[in-house]
Amino acid sequence: MAKQPGRASKPLVQRPRDDQPGAVLRAVPPAAPVGPLPSDSVRAVDRALVLLRAFREEDGPLGLTELSRRAGLNMTTALRLLGTLEGHGFVKRLPGGGYLLGPTLLLLGDVFRRSLRLEHHVMPALERLRAESRESAAFFVREGEQRRCVFRLDSPQLVRDVAHVGEAQPLGRGAHGRSLIALESGESLPVVTRGERLPQIAAIACPVLDAAGRVAGSIGISVPLYRFTAETEALCAPLVLREASAMTRDLGGDPAPLERAAR
Repeated sequence: MAKQPGRASKPLVQRPRDDQPGAVLRAVPPAAPVGPLPSDSVRAVDRALVLLRAFREEDGPLGLTELSRRAGLNMTTALRLLGTLEGHGFVKRLPGGGYLLGPTLLLLGDVFRRSLRLEHHVMPALERLRAESRESAAFFVREGEQRRCVFRLDSPQLVRDVAHVGEAQPLGRGAHGRSLIALESGESLPVVTRGERLPQIAAIACPVLDAAGRVAGSIGISVPLYRFTAETEALCAPLVLREASAMTRDLGGDPAPLERAAR
């Protein structure tokens, strides 16, 4: 049939039938890309997060005046943000007017714990330690009265110590063995040993804490003793403490006990 002049032809669109599997999904248009948030929106998010961090473990319900003071916000702004946070379950407003943290945070905490994979945090830390020190880096966990190597990266240098993932050693001996109990024994951090477990090996180690404040493991480096000069120790000890503190934060823990025990 010839086209009628002056009328553009339309492409034939086949509408999905309701009885076809996936018809509803195919009929939904793709979402438009989200552009950058306006600066006012970013500022509001930042202020809301400051409000959430104003709550402390020892607190009971907090009033609007106290929350505003702790967050450094005027009461009108704080009230508006608390209303938004309450709508999403991040805070709960009591009938008397005080505020508590809400159940959404508990749900997010559970998601964080279930999705946590230790190797996602350990391996990047070991890679940084090895790259900056050029020595072998390892991570140990406690198993009763032993400690076991669970992650390790060997030094790129030709002369290095030899150890294997899965290898177990006594607790309380060597840098990692002492690091795992250092907060109990009051030992300074990071722990530094010279030839304590193996005659020709020096090591530096520091514990890593989890969200509950428990020792999740020990991170550190090992160095052939002839290469472990005062300069090497001065370079590597801060690196080990830095990575232990950073990993503690990544696991939801507080690095303050590590920093207080630092040399």
